Amino acid sequence: MNAAADALAAPPPLPPHLSRPVCAPGVGEALALLALYFCLQLVIGFGAALVAGLALGTGQGVHVGSPLQSAMANPDVRTAVTAVTLLLAAGITLWLVHRRWPSQWRLALARQGFGFAPSTHPAFYFAALALGVGVPVIGGLLTHWLAGDHPVTQTISQMGHEAALPGRIALAALAVTLGPLVEETMFRGVLFSSLLGFRQRRSTQRDLGGARIAAAMLLSAALFATVHLPDLGWHWYALPNLALLGLGCAWLRLHSGSLWPAVLAHGINNALAVASWFIVLHPAA
Repeated sequence: MNAAADALAAPPPLPPHLSRPVCAPGVGEALALLALYFCLQLVIGFGAALVAGLALGTGQGVHVGSPLQSAMANPDVRTAVTAVTLLLAAGITLWLVHRRWPSQWRLALARQGFGFAPSTHPAFYFAALALGVGVPVIGGLLTHWLAGDHPVTQTISQMGHEAALPGRIALAALAVTLGPLVEETMFRGVLFSSLLGFRQRRSTQRDLGGARIAAAMLLSAALFATVHLPDLGWHWYALPNLALLGLGCAWLRLHSGSLWPAVLAHGINNALAVASWFIVLHPAA
């Protein structure tokens, strides 16, 4: 009788997805995801360029290097290859993240998940707008001061200036939408949360020390800036600008309970960068 009463009085067991510890990505897994994303870009880019060169009829009876060189010498083909590469590499990466850590996809706390849910505080979207507009101004001045007389150009910006209007529009759309989405997922989602070291669902943000939070923000921002070096021609002058954007996006992710403000700030920053593709006059061919 007492056993039956105790059974009725006991609370029901938690659902399995709430009773288990959060299966968090470790730092090694986060770094492996980053490496995979850039390897996908290399493999897909090579394959797309080769297919484009063969489709243009430049690969018949010649060395493999010739169709690749011929295809990538055409600014419109090069832009199309870049757009296809980004679309496929980003799509595969986002699919893998969702498949590997589905329970973390929508969790709000930065140490518990990736924040694919709207923020409950609209003020953070206004903060994202301010960050997206302010970083290019402040960072641009900083880059100009550090670079001095040295030019600072990006490979994607050169393609945007050289390509025809349809290619510029397609590449700009990806740079403003899909690019920020996949990069924020990797850096302010998987990597940032792994650096915070979460493991238990019921732990709170207050359990984290200030030093660990600062280290996670700095490391994720520094790595975010560093991976852009190849696109910058290995010139370091723009790295502080990118690190500043990374720090701001990490702050938004940490305090807003959502990844979307960081994606918005990143997208606005990119939109201002690609605006010159449509403003600067192109020299006559």
